[in-house]
Amino acid sequence: MNFLRSLISLDSPIRIFYHYLRGVLAFHLYGNPARDMIVIGITGSKGKTTVTNLIAKGLEHAGKKVFMFSTANYSINGQWSDNNIKMTSPSPFVLQRLLKQAKAAGCEYVVIETSSHSIFYNRNYGIDYDVAVLTNISQDHLDLHHTMDNYAKTKLELFKNLVTYRRKPGVKKIAVVNIDSDYASMFLSETTPDIMYTYGLTPNAQVRSQNIHYLKEGTEFEIKMPSNTLSITTKLRGSFNVSNILAAVSVLISQKIDVATIVNAIESVKVIPGRLEEIENVRGITVFVDYAHTEDSLRNVLETMKQMDGIGRIITVFGATGDRDTSKRPKMGRIVDSLSDVVILTEDDNYTENSLKIIKEVSMGIKRKEGEGFWIIPSRMDAIRTALVIAEKGDVVLIAGKWAESSQITNTGPIAWDDRIVTRKILQEISENEMMMR
Repeated sequence: MNFLRSLISLDSPIRIFYHYLRGVLAFHLYGNPARDMIVIGITGSKGKTTVTNLIAKGLEHAGKKVFMFSTANYSINGQWSDNNIKMTSPSPFVLQRLLKQAKAAGCEYVVIETSSHSIFYNRNYGIDYDVAVLTNISQDHLDLHHTMDNYAKTKLELFKNLVTYRRKPGVKKIAVVNIDSDYASMFLSETTPDIMYTYGLTPNAQVRSQNIHYLKEGTEFEIKMPSNTLSITTKLRGSFNVSNILAAVSVLISQKIDVATIVNAIESVKVIPGRLEEIENVRGITVFVDYAHTEDSLRNVLETMKQMDGIGRIITVFGATGDRDTSKRPKMGRIVDSLSDVVILTEDDNYTENSLKIIKEVSMGIKRKEGEGFWIIPSRMDAIRTALVIAEKGDVVLIAGKWAESSQITNTGPIAWDDRIVTRKILQEISENEMMMR
C-alpha cells in the first residue's frame, strides 16, 4: 500500500477523488451527526490547537456541551483524551464517528482544527461550518500545495464556503481573522460572512491587546474591544499566545458568552498540551516540551523564552520530520541557531527518509561549527539526555517537535515514544546519579 501511495503524487486527481469518496461515504454512513450543532473551525499554520482548546474551555465554562478535536487532544462533553493518531484532522470515518458520539452525548457545539489537508482532501465533507477562524499563515505543507498562494487559497475555501453551508435556525455565519497575518487582506476582501471580526496586536484590530507584560510565570495584558476592556492574567507565555487568546475571545464574544465567564475560562487554563509544557525537576533548570516543528513556531517559542526574566542559556533539542517539505529544513536550523545558546540536532519522525540525510539538510542552516555550542546526536534519547546533563541552574531546555506523540516513526516502523515520559525518566536518572555521587 505504501509503495502504491509513493507512485501517486499528493495532488493527483486520483488521490483527491479517493479522499472525496471517503468523505462522502463517512458522511452518509454516520448520518451527518453535526447537522444540528454549531460548528466552529480553526485553520492556520500555527496556534490552531491553542485557540481550539481555549474556545472549548470558554464554551464549557458557559455551561455548553462541547465536542472538540485538536492536534493534541479531543473531548466529548468534558471527557478529555490525548489525540494519538498523529493527525491534525482525522480520517472522515474517525471524525464522523466521534461526532455521532458527541451528538448522543448532547453536545451543542463542535470546535475542530481544520487543516489545509482536511480542506484539500474533503475530510470534513458535509459538515456545515458556522464560524471560521484564521490564526495565521506561514510556510508549511508545500509538499502538497507547492506555493504559499495555493496554501493560503486552500484555507480561504473554508471562509468562502461559510455562506454556502446550510444555515441553522438563528445561527449567523461568522468569520474571525487575524489582521496581523500576511494574508489577512485576502480573507477580508474575498469572503462575505454575516459578521466579520478582526483581532490582532495592532491598533486597527477590532479585538486587540494593550499594556502587555511578559513574565516568567505567564503574561498580563488587556483586551480592548469596541465597547469593553478586559484584564487578563494567564499562565500562557509569549506574544503568540496573546494573539491566540484574542482569537478565542473573539469567537466567544460572537457566541454571546458574557465577559466574566470568558475571563475566568482563559485564566483557568494553565497549559495547552504540547505548547511550552513545563517538566518539573529539582535541578533548578526550566525544561519545556513543545510541538514546534516549523520555522515560525520555533521562532515564536524561542523568542518567548528570551522574553523571560532571569534565565541563563537556551539549549534546544530539535529535528525535522521525514517525507515532508524539505525546503523548510535549513530555515528551521537557521532560526534555532540564531536564537539558541546551545543547539542539539537530532532525529524526529523519519518515515521513509534516512535520518542522517534529514539532519544534514537541517544543519545547512546552522552557521556554527559542530563542537561550538552545536552537536549532532542522531539518537533522540541521547540528544535529550545530553541537553539535560549539560544544563546548569537557570538554563532553559527546549525539546521541540514531538511533544506527547505516542510513537516515533522510524524506517522500520513506529516505536513507543513520548518526549514528556522520556524527559522525566532521564531527569530522574540524573538526580539519582547525583545523589549517589554525594
